[in-house]
Amino acid sequence: MNITGSCYCGDIKYQAKTQSNTLLVCHCSDCQRMSSGPFRAVIMSEPNGVTFTQGKPKEYIKTAQSGNKRAQGFCGNCGTSLYATNEATENRVYGLRIGAVDQRDEFTPVAQIWCQSSVSWLNDLVQVPAFATTPKN
Repeated sequence: MNITGSCYCGDIKYQAKTQSNTLLVCHCSDCQRMSSGPFRAVIMSEPNGVTFTQGKPKEYIKTAQSGNKRAQGFCGNCGTSLYATNEATENRVYGLRIGAVDQRDEFTPVAQIWCQSSVSWLNDLVQVPAFATTPKN
């Protein structure tokens, strides 16, 4: 599937070819910390399947809980997290952050990983009152 995406401020835009319906939800503590959220959801690209059509992301290399070195791509201006990939610059498979993907509603999760790190309240979230917008006081 061909998709597009961008950062919040629009400085960085990309086109990507993805592996069909490969939305993964990661609950590892690294993803929680780096996203400032309870989990992170990613769509896997085809090998070398991402082309940046505007701007160039900055990268931070971290050591994952698995011990692998992972490049974390983000916008140097607005800070939007865009992807994670291997440290090498060739044969990259990108884990594209679902929030930056224009077609995010077309994907559904196929697996959750690192579930032992999941926040305890996540399974009860469907029971919490939900509003279409911020409720008025």
